Amino acid sequence: MTNYDRGIEIRRAVLGDEYVDAALTRQDEFTAPFQDFITRSAWGDVWARPGLDRRTRSCITVAILAALGHERELGIHLRGALRNGVTTDELREVLLQTAIYAGVPAANRAFAVAQEILAEGDDNGAGP
Repeated sequence: MTNYDRGIEIRRAVLGDEYVDAALTRQDEFTAPFQDFITRSAWGDVWARPGLDRRTRSCITVAILAALGHERELGIHLRGALRNGVTTDELREVLLQTAIYAGVPAANRAFAVAQEILAEGDDNGAGP
């Protein structure tokens, strides 16, 4: 299995077929190399490593995206965390931890994004 194939498999498992299909459909000549890069590097290399399970990787990713204020990506990865078996209680703890080390304003916005995602319920394919 190639890095790309492994990456696309993990990317689909975490983010869902609908999201990945949409991202791949939107790609064009300009963005295709980037889609290939993130699929191979982020998903096929890093997410495929044996050192951490997907639940842990999801928690780390949520914390980092919240800390950096990347709201769109945060929403995507909150859904992914739920797919990976992270509970709403665990997400709350990740965001509380983020508040202490990254700041209350970042966590405040992250809680708002999480609240929107959790309100979607099972409609997003992940469920709370």
